[in-house]
Amino acid sequence: MNISFTAFLRTTVLISGLGLLVAAPVQGKNRLPAPSKQQLFIGEGIAETDTEYGRVRGFLLRGIYSFRGIPYGEDTGGENRFMPPRPPKAWQGVRATVAFGASSPQGFYDRRPESYSMFVDHWNYDLMGEDCLRLNVWTPGIADGRRRPVLVWLHGGGFTQGNGIEQDSYDGENIARYGDVVFCSVNHRLGALGFSDLAAAGEKYRHSGNVGMLDIVAALKWIRGNIENFGGDPSNVTIMGQSGGGSKVCLLCAMPAAKGLFHKAVALSGNSVRANDAAYAERLGAMILQEAGLTAAQADSLQTIPWERYLQLADRARQRMASENPGSRSGFAPVADGADIPKGIFFEGDNRTIGSDVPMLLCSTFHEWNPDRDDPELENISLEEVVQRLTPQYGSRAEKIVCAYAGAFPACRPIEIWAMIASNRQGVVRTADAKCNQQSPVYMAWFGWGSPLFNGRHRAFHCIDISFWLLNTDRMVTHTGGGESPRRLSRKMADALLQFMRTGDPNCGALSRWPRYTPELGQLMILDTKCRVAEDPDRMARKAFND
Repeated sequence: MNISFTAFLRTTVLISGLGLLVAAPVQGKNRLPAPSKQQLFIGEGIAETDTEYGRVRGFLLRGIYSFRGIPYGEDTGGENRFMPPRPPKAWQGVRATVAFGASSPQGFYDRRPESYSMFVDHWNYDLMGEDCLRLNVWTPGIADGRRRPVLVWLHGGGFTQGNGIEQDSYDGENIARYGDVVFCSVNHRLGALGFSDLAAAGEKYRHSGNVGMLDIVAALKWIRGNIENFGGDPSNVTIMGQSGGGSKVCLLCAMPAAKGLFHKAVALSGNSVRANDAAYAERLGAMILQEAGLTAAQADSLQTIPWERYLQLADRARQRMASENPGSRSGFAPVADGADIPKGIFFEGDNRTIGSDVPMLLCSTFHEWNPDRDDPELENISLEEVVQRLTPQYGSRAEKIVCAYAGAFPACRPIEIWAMIASNRQGVVRTADAKCNQQSPVYMAWFGWGSPLFNGRHRAFHCIDISFWLLNTDRMVTHTGGGESPRRLSRKMADALLQFMRTGDPNCGALSRWPRYTPELGQLMILDTKCRVAEDPDRMARKAFND
C-alpha cells in the first residue's frame, strides 16, 4: 500500500539534536507537531513544575516534556557512603534539569572505536560519581490534572554496571507519547558502593549490603510524592527492568520497604528468587577491611578515601574470595539479610506476604547468549560438535541435553540449538512458578524475533526486546536494523505493555488471547513475526538438565 509523504511524516519523530527521521507510531491525541513547526522549547516559564524539594525546569521536545537528572536523594559520598539514601536538600529558585545525572562509579564496557559491541549497544555515559541518585521523567503533560499510568525503568548491567539511559532503547519519549503515560528511569548505587556488607562493623552499617536497592525504594517514594506534578498517577505505577533490572524488579517485589510503592511488575531477561547469601556477603565485607588494613572499629575510614581507591581494594577482596572458593558465587549484589531483603526463596512460605503481591509479566529471549555472536565460523557447527563443546560444562549429560533440545525444536540448526541451551529458561520458569504462590496473575512471554544484522547471526539476543516494548526499534537501529518488520511487532508489544500497566492484564486487540501462566501448563506468548500462544514448548528439553 502506498502512502503519501505527508502521511509518512505524521508517523515520524526526530532524534534529539540530530535531525534524523525515525518512525514512531501515533495513537490517540498525543500527536507529533508538524515537521514545519518548532520542535524544541526551553526557557523561563517553559516546562516548569514543582517537586517537594523545589521547582524544576526541563524542556518540551516534540510535544513531550523531559526532565533529566532530578535529584531524589543526597550525594552518597563521604559520610553518606554505605548509608541508606537521604532525601535531597531543598533548593531555592528554579533548578535546571536538562542533562542526565551521573552514573554510579563503575567499570566501563569496551568503548574502543574497533568494538562491535560498542557499535551494537551504543552505551551512553557522561558524568560518573557518587552524586548519582538522579532520575529522569518523560511526560505528555505537567500539572494538568491528568493521572497517567507511570512506568519506572530499571537498567541492566547486573548490579555493577549501567545507568538509566545507558542504551538508546531506554529513551521514554515514544512510549510516553503513544500510550499517554509517564516514563521514569533511575540511577542508583552499584557494585561495591551499593552492596558492601559491613554490618559486622556495627549498627551504623547494618543496611550497607543493600543500599543500592534502598536507593530504588527511595526513587519510588519520590515518585509517589511528586509524580502528580508531572501528570502521573502515584496509585498506578509499574516497575520494569531488563537483565539486572529484571532481577531488581523481583527483589523489589520481595522487599517489605517497597510494598505499596508500585502496582505491577515486568521483568525482562532477568529474574531472582533469592538474594546473595548473607554469610558470603559478611565474609566479603570483612575481607575488604583486611585489604584496607583496618579493623572493624576503623570502618569509618572507608568513607573518607576516594571512591576510585575504594573500588580497587573492594575488587581485590572479591578476587581473593573467588580464589579461596573456586566455583562459588562471588561479587557485590543484594544481600538476604532478613531485614531489607528476606532470607530464603521469594514468594514461598512466609515470604508470600512479606513483599508485594502484584501482577507480574516475565519475558526472556530465544537466544540470550548466542555462542557465535562474534564468531561466524561457528555458524555451521554440527550437533556432534555442539555436544563436544558442552561436555566440559555438563559432562556425560551434554549429549542428552543436546538431543532433548534438538528433538523439541527440530527446525532449528545446531548453532541455534546451542544458543537455546546457553539461554535456557530454567531461571525465568523457576521465578514464575514461585510467583504463582501469590494471588496476583503471572504472564509469560518468549521473544523470538531475530536481528537481521551481522548476517542474522545475533538472532534474538539479550537486550534486543527492550526497544520493542518501548517503541524504539528505529531509535535502536543497531539492534533491529529499523524498518516496518520490527516496528509492526513493537506496536503489538507496546499495546500489550500499556494494557498491562492499566489493568494488570496484557490482553489487548493487538494479540490473540494471552492466558495467565500456570506451573501446570506453562502457557506463554511467543513474540515474533507471527505471535502465538504455546504451552511450555521447552519443558521436556529443560528436564534434561536435571536427569
